[in-house]
Amino acid sequence: MAKELAFALINPYTIAKSRTGGILARYFGRTQLELVGARMFQPSQALADAYADLILKTERTADHPGELLSDYVRRMYGPNPEGRLRRVMFLLFEGENACQKVWEVTGGIAPNAVTGQTIRDTFGDYVLDEKKQLKYFEPAVMVARDPAGCAAVLKLWAMHAVSDGGICASAGDVSQADNVQRTLVLLKPDNFRHRSLRPGNVVDLLSRSGLRIVATKKFAMTVAQAEEFYGPVKQVLEEKMFVIHGKRIGAVLTKEFDFAIPEESLKAACAPLAKHFADAQFESIVQFMTGFKPSEVVATDKTTAGKEECLALVYQGPDAVATIRKILGATDPNKAEPGSVRREFGSDVMVNAAHASDSPENAQREMGIIKIDEDTLGNWVTKYYGK
Repeated sequence: MAKELAFALINPYTIAKSRTGGILARYFGRTQLELVGARMFQPSQALADAYADLILKTERTADHPGELLSDYVRRMYGPNPEGRLRRVMFLLFEGENACQKVWEVTGGIAPNAVTGQTIRDTFGDYVLDEKKQLKYFEPAVMVARDPAGCAAVLKLWAMHAVSDGGICASAGDVSQADNVQRTLVLLKPDNFRHRSLRPGNVVDLLSRSGLRIVATKKFAMTVAQAEEFYGPVKQVLEEKMFVIHGKRIGAVLTKEFDFAIPEESLKAACAPLAKHFADAQFESIVQFMTGFKPSEVVATDKTTAGKEECLALVYQGPDAVATIRKILGATDPNKAEPGSVRREFGSDVMVNAAHASDSPENAQREMGIIKIDEDTLGNWVTKYYGK
């Protein structure tokens, strides 16, 4: 069976309630599809209206309340009554029978459904009063039932990907206080080696920060990006060579020559090795992030997408840098606190689930390197449906 695209739009209310991680975990764990794109939107009323009209054309069937969904999108996707924009997260999946798989995990819409079997059962609400009149409606996510409907929606949102998408920092529920910062989180390749709940669970742990996701991007890091991104680490590795391996080297020399090596002499002996150590470690980091050793890649191929997957998330809010780094935990998972991301999901100082910026300035630098604002949705739409 040929591959196809499918999408899921995480609704503004769902994102505001920080339910994003749980929903990601459901899609990752149950569909076994590949997440190939992710982008934040602040839909204009024009986009909300166009999508609402499209729902009436593609989603209205005898067993599906297209009018209800259309009205919801028209009211809840565009700016609020005060004119403040709302955040929507667009997820793009690829795989065999993708639309059907996403639909089955999402679930239909049924009054007072409480089983928790589907995303809408768990995170949505369709509540009727004692007279069977609609009392409250929140579908949690929006999806398409079939490939034709999916194609129409993807083409529409791709048209607005630049004007209405990217870094959505001005949405009504995003803090604009004086101490607001932005920080970048990279879910590293170890989260995507196998299709599992893990990426969603990491995002769910980060949700306790109280910060808002204002940008996201699914991508494969190039060797050139990895070299620039992790370039500052080289100097740190050189400086820490003695701290990391000094005792071990001293123990080996003491055993071999049967006399204790003074610390200052040991430092002097280690100094010439520091650069070699840093180069080797840097090579391993780049290979882990991209799937390629930089020393084995010719310059013209360094800008080609790597073999490994990453998901970038930009969080905004008060003291965002320190808040996220505390939730991630110590770089070494063995030293991280229980319940932290790295303690729960990390293996060692490199394979430790996620990276987080160490300052607002570095966050800005890193976001520029991975081009966080870049639209990739349009490329997929062109690939599948043409221009």
